[in-house]
Amino acid sequence: MSTINYSKWDHIEVSDDEDDTHPNIDTPSLFRWRHQARLERMEQQKQEKETFEQQYTSHQQKVQEIKRKLQESEESAAAANLESLKAELTEMERQEREFKKKEEEIKKKERLTPWNIDTLCHDGKSKTIVNTYKKEEKELTEEERAAKQAEFNKQHKVNMKKFGMFSKYDDSQEFLLQHPELVCEETANYLVLWCIDLEIEEKHALMEQVSHQTIVMQFILELAKQMELDPRSCIKPFFTRIKQAQKEYQDAFNDELSGFKERIRTRAKQKIEEAIKEHEEEERQKRLGPGGLDPVEVFESLPDTMKACFESKDIEQLQQVVLEMPKAEAEYHMKRCVDSGLWVPGGGSGVQETGAPGEGQEEGEEETYEDAQ
Repeated sequence: MSTINYSKWDHIEVSDDEDDTHPNIDTPSLFRWRHQARLERMEQQKQEKETFEQQYTSHQQKVQEIKRKLQESEESAAAANLESLKAELTEMERQEREFKKKEEEIKKKERLTPWNIDTLCHDGKSKTIVNTYKKEEKELTEEERAAKQAEFNKQHKVNMKKFGMFSKYDDSQEFLLQHPELVCEETANYLVLWCIDLEIEEKHALMEQVSHQTIVMQFILELAKQMELDPRSCIKPFFTRIKQAQKEYQDAFNDELSGFKERIRTRAKQKIEEAIKEHEEEERQKRLGPGGLDPVEVFESLPDTMKACFESKDIEQLQQVVLEMPKAEAEYHMKRCVDSGLWVPGGGSGVQETGAPGEGQEEGEEETYEDAQ
């Protein structure tokens, strides 16, 4: 399964999974450093906002206190205190404008901060309590993984197909919440293989539909992987983000989907070519002669004069052609004809159908240059 290349996301900072690093760089360490640096930036912004809010709250409390004292001074006609309080209030109002300006700067910075893997998995409108995801301690072998996939397919094939047919995010979310067991690598694997099969069968529209659902599943799994959470806990957060996403986020999703569909088309084409080659090889093995040579290949390599003799099954003409050739060359071609079954020693006329193995040759019997004379 191919991994998701987040480097395409120009406005979303989720670069932890980029795989286009220099071969001499320790990629996992680089990703950890990047992630740690991003967390530190987020923490710094958080601290800055909290400090501002504390200072602003304290400022507003002071303004209210000065206004209260100013009102009391006016009522008691304390002129000295009145002028002092008015001057203090004027200064506080000036500071109020500075606070407002600072508040706008913080809000702007938050708006311009790219989404990342840590914020994507945060659902601002609902509360989800999750357990820390624990990876399997035992590394499965290829046979164990295949057996696990086969068993999962057997149990959940119907529901995986249903999920692959959904076209609306709301329907997909509701279905996964009802069947959280589907949120796993086995479902992603099944959907990928299903896409390839659909493309091979030339069901292109259905392949594109299932491809969309495959990318949805892979995105959820990727978020869970980065956050080290149970994938089931990222169902709601993912769909919340994808449904409320900015244009850049949706474009990025579509770019990944487009790339995936192109990879599916390429892989389907490769599998078709592999199947054709396999079939051709099976046919070739069937027609191999007693010496293990392909009669079609041998026939194509013969001189034109010998080809004409085999095509017309003219033995006399073949003998004449062989006599006119240098002995070494004649022996070379006749030996290949025997090994491929084009010429069968002691087989009646001796000349077989062009491209078909010889029949009736006794084991160990070998044609020589003289036999064709």
